[in-house]
Amino acid sequence: MSRHFESAPGLCEQRDPATNDFVFNQTMLRIKDPAVSLDFYTRVLGMTLLRKLDFPEMTFSLFFLAALSEQATQQWSKDTDERTIQTFSRPAMLELTWNWGSETDDNCQYHNGNDEPKGFGHIGFAVPDLTAACQRFEALGVSFVKKPADGKMKDIAFIRDPDGYWIEIFEPARLPKGLAGFLG
Repeated sequence: MSRHFESAPGLCEQRDPATNDFVFNQTMLRIKDPAVSLDFYTRVLGMTLLRKLDFPEMTFSLFFLAALSEQATQQWSKDTDERTIQTFSRPAMLELTWNWGSETDDNCQYHNGNDEPKGFGHIGFAVPDLTAACQRFEALGVSFVKKPADGKMKDIAFIRDPDGYWIEIFEPARLPKGLAGFLG
């Protein structure tokens, strides 16, 4: 019996036991202005800043955010060392990296991976109600790459963060029906 739920070329069938406790912990995005980006991710997407690490000698800061419920937030330690361990132990973190001074550098611009040459594509957020989420984003003045009514796929949206990175917005319950006509 396969350990995978689908088949595709290149899959390794035997998991190395050394990887059993590995956790996919983070995706990192470079940001130009932390005040602008932190406002977006905490106000628009409701994320919580769990840990900020400043590296004065190397002139950069790291911000670790997660999408946590209010109840889950209460379970986090107030102790800095314990919170560091919690931060680097949990799945699905967003790490924002700010190189000091970039916010005043008119030439500072980051590639979002969706323009040529293509590479990184997007991060994604599951929401309980795609329509309500998109209405809220519109009311907040969020920039859309694609609204649900645009294009062929009607059950997803893409918004842009302040640095131009794409964020897919989807309602999990709508995906099976929404994808059915496109899958081979």
